[in-house]
Amino acid sequence: HVVTRIDCFVRCDDMSRRNADSNEAVRCPNHPDANLVEDHHAGDMICPECGTVVGDRVVDVGSEWRTFNNEKSTKDNSRVGAAENPLLGGSDLSTGVGHLPHGGDASLVHMIQHRSSSGTSDRSLVHGLREISQMADRINLPRKIIDRANVLFKQVDSEKHLKGRSNDAIASACLYIACRQEQVPRTFKEICAVSKVSKKEIGRCFKLIKRAVETKVGQVESTDFMSRFCANLSLESAVQRAAVHIAKKADELDLCPGRVYTSIAAAAIYLASQTSDNKRSQKEVGSVVGVAETTIRSIYKLIYPAKEKLFPEGYEFAVPLDKLPSA
Repeated sequence: HVVTRIDCFVRCDDMSRRNADSNEAVRCPNHPDANLVEDHHAGDMICPECGTVVGDRVVDVGSEWRTFNNEKSTKDNSRVGAAENPLLGGSDLSTGVGHLPHGGDASLVHMIQHRSSSGTSDRSLVHGLREISQMADRINLPRKIIDRANVLFKQVDSEKHLKGRSNDAIASACLYIACRQEQVPRTFKEICAVSKVSKKEIGRCFKLIKRAVETKVGQVESTDFMSRFCANLSLESAVQRAAVHIAKKADELDLCPGRVYTSIAAAAIYLASQTSDNKRSQKEVGSVVGVAETTIRSIYKLIYPAKEKLFPEGYEFAVPLDKLPSA
């Protein structure tokens, strides 16, 4: 292979030297004014008008997908790694220890090299950013939320606001705050489902970060989750609009004082679905929203007496209000 590559470069050099000496550009003999197209895969210069291959042996300037270590089955054959992360301050640019020849065990060498090349703060930062990215991927969050959560985690980590707290809990709280700041809130239960820590610990870190960093977090309302919950329940848009209106009116009339917004949303969705042809049970609603059936039942009993005031004007009832279940 080496001889072939050298021969290729020599021939290319000879061709370029001949072209330079004659001061003649490569042109199609049939269409001299045509702009030639380079086929980088085949290394040819082609005329777009007639398809004539005018020149060959064009040097490929693309990536050379080769591996230079002893591991033939490596997944990444690129010569470079991932892009530099500005939050790491260059600590992600390092030289790794390759695999030992003759099947040697390099695990101990890897461990020593990793510990000596990065400090404790760098390792905790890298771990936190990786955890945020993995959690966001599990619940399909966009890149802008990941970036906001990363910046917040970097700030908390560098200023040592939550020293002694679990890195996973801090990362989960940062992701929760980023979701609320980007107007796509997620519940504590949804974050907890993809995290390694409890809901209680995430809530504690959320309050500590909010107090220490003084970051602004928008107020969450039950209507913020309606579109996602109704979509997961395969409910029509009319039922979704009715559920949003029910939740807003219940809040205006103060029918559910002190209740959690997700519980109010679940009860509103259940009530709206009962007036349509596509009904959903309390169990189905509770499994999607993350609320117990008993909680939905208790809030439903609070809003049921005012059902005539909760629905929007012009709403088409598939089931009359007097036929709705009382519990």
